[in-house]
Amino acid sequence: MTKKELLNALLGGLLFASQPGWGAPRDETGSTAADQQGVAVTIYNDNLALVRDARRVGLARDFNRLAWREVAAQMHPETAQLRNVSSPAGFRLLEQNFDFDLLTPQKLLEKYVGREVGVIRTHPASGAETRETAQVLATNGGVVLKFADRIETGVPGRLAFAGVPDSLRDKPTLVISLINPSAGAQDLELSYLTGGLSWRADYVAELNAADDRLDLNGWVTLTNQSGAAYPNAKLQLVAGDLNRVRDAQAVPRATMAMAAKAADVAELQQESLFEYHLYTLQRPTTLAENQTKQVALLSAGRVPLKKTFLLEGAAYYYSGQHGELGHKIKVGVFVEFDNKGEGLGVPLPRGVVRVYKKDSQGNAQFVGEDRIDHTPKNETVRLNLGNAFDLTADKKQTAFQKLAGNGRTGYVFESAYEIVLKNAKPEAVSVTVREPIPGDWTMLSESQPHTRVAAGTAEWRVRVPAEGSATLSYRVRVKSLMQ
Repeated sequence: MTKKELLNALLGGLLFASQPGWGAPRDETGSTAADQQGVAVTIYNDNLALVRDARRVGLARDFNRLAWREVAAQMHPETAQLRNVSSPAGFRLLEQNFDFDLLTPQKLLEKYVGREVGVIRTHPASGAETRETAQVLATNGGVVLKFADRIETGVPGRLAFAGVPDSLRDKPTLVISLINPSAGAQDLELSYLTGGLSWRADYVAELNAADDRLDLNGWVTLTNQSGAAYPNAKLQLVAGDLNRVRDAQAVPRATMAMAAKAADVAELQQESLFEYHLYTLQRPTTLAENQTKQVALLSAGRVPLKKTFLLEGAAYYYSGQHGELGHKIKVGVFVEFDNKGEGLGVPLPRGVVRVYKKDSQGNAQFVGEDRIDHTPKNETVRLNLGNAFDLTADKKQTAFQKLAGNGRTGYVFESAYEIVLKNAKPEAVSVTVREPIPGDWTMLSESQPHTRVAAGTAEWRVRVPAEGSATLSYRVRVKSLMQ
């Protein structure tokens, strides 16, 4: 029997068994989203969220068994905490169980192994139904049923079940045993951490014609795959790198489908929180289950921009003889701006910046993207957009000699290099040549002066004429730092 046939066979019995009230003990008090007075969600960067679910629930005096339904399927039950807001005195928690074994035809059948079910057959011609009783022997790779006079595999009809076991729920449920001092409606708040809720920042930048200004818009992209919905939630986002204790082996969880949806533009108010930054949405929003939505983060226009071209070398060729080091080497193109001024000057959460520029017909074209880390205000944002098409370099080692040393210590090398930069653009450009030079080095000669930007780095700013070339040559002596 195929899985589809098995599902159809079980469906009749399951529908009967899963009417309201099935699968829940009779001494249990249930609470659903209909009791909800408010919900607040704080989402962190690392697939983690704090949910605070406030409900008004009628409780009996003394012992209660409360089934708090419609919690997140990826809830961390060890973090759950229920509080009585209206009458905290004498309110006491005894035990809690997270039931996430959800009711399905297959799960119901598995729970009935060793128990009896009704097998209902329909005569194909007359439509008359007959019913037998059978014991479920096994469900591994199929169904094995024991009748009074035989054993059959597969499902020879529809199955009818006497009821649904208490451990099977139609939705994830936190069952809490508690002591309540007085009968009546109580204002309760359940807080817990859950996976499946995440957010990231996405930025869209558009360059002007001269590449010296940009318009920047930031969006927060929210994804809810937690297994629950959060209607009209108060939403807060935390940007920063929190330390979390990791389990030795993560428990795998099923990945749910994701539907995309764009939200209306709304403002996020920012404030400091410990060593992180907190963003609060200024209106309630609904985070539907299996949904992605976007909320506006910032907007800034005509931000001053600096574009640079960078040719970066390597340290390996300063301690050996290599000759040719490359032809038509690509020159990287970078843009940078300061996180300050109107529309900016706020902490920028980690995310991807996608950059566009309009062509001659006014159509915005994608010109590159880069990922930024959490960036405080007044810091510089630097983006690597790719390689320049019209700028190339030829690099070679013109001289090399070993002056002293044996092996890897106590050496002294002297080498010379020539870099020819070529520019096919109709305008002149300035290219930064950056060379990481290892050890204790001394520049012996050079065609133009360098800047020692770090202990092991030399930089030159080379002006390359329009549709022309420029040559940089230098000689350097390198000594080992280990003698």
